[in-house]
Order: sequence, then C-alpha cells, then structure tokens
Amino acid sequence: MRYHYEKPAIYLSMYGTIYICEHPVYTRCTLFQIGNKGLSVIQQRFDKLTKNTFWSELDPWLVDDLYLHEKFKDYFDKRSGVCIDGLYPTVTIRQIMWSLKMKPLPKERWETVFDRKDI
Repeated sequence: MRYHYEKPAIYLSMYGTIYICEHPVYTRCTLFQIGNKGLSVIQQRFDKLTKNTFWSELDPWLVDDLYLHEKFKDYFDKRSGVCIDGLYPTVTIRQIMWSLKMKPLPKERWETVFDRKDI
C-alpha cells in the first residue's frame, strides 16, 4: 500500500481555474468557485537554479482529485468566501489534503509551512 499521493498516469483538469492576483504570498493559484464564493489553493515550488521557493497553482493532476473528493464540498463551505480586493480565502495543498484525509504529497526538505489557518 502506498503512503504518499502518486501522480496518476492519465489525468484531466476540468474543475479549478488558474487565478492571477496580487496576494502578498503568491501571484498565481488554483481557484475553485461555486456561486459567488471561492477558495484559492496554492502549492510550494522550488527553483533549483536560484535555490528559492515560491507559491503557485496546483499541479494539474491534483485539481480534479480534490474537487471530486467526497468531503470537498463541506470543506469548501467552511473555508471559502467572497472575493475581497481581488483575493479569495487561501489554503495550501497540504492543509486541504490533511483536512480531506487524502494521502499527502511526499514532503521535501525545502518546504515551509504556514503556522496559521488563514493565509
């Protein structure tokens, strides 16, 4: 049995959209919208050349697995909100995977975490 989430061989990203904004932490995220409420989800990346990390949209193979998860709608209803100054409530991929009780992505040495619920 595998412990970590593994990239599927075949995937299709139909539900989330890439949202570009001026958030202090990121400029691109994956936005899930239902009605007038939205939830931004971000994933940390690592640039090997500059040795810097940055936050951006999700890998495309994660998007539909999150959205189609049986507990996603409940999580969305609790954490989403309306757009204020061009920004939606934001969570990291690890926060949402942990809450949905999905298998996590393998943790990298360079990863950082937010110690608060709201980003």
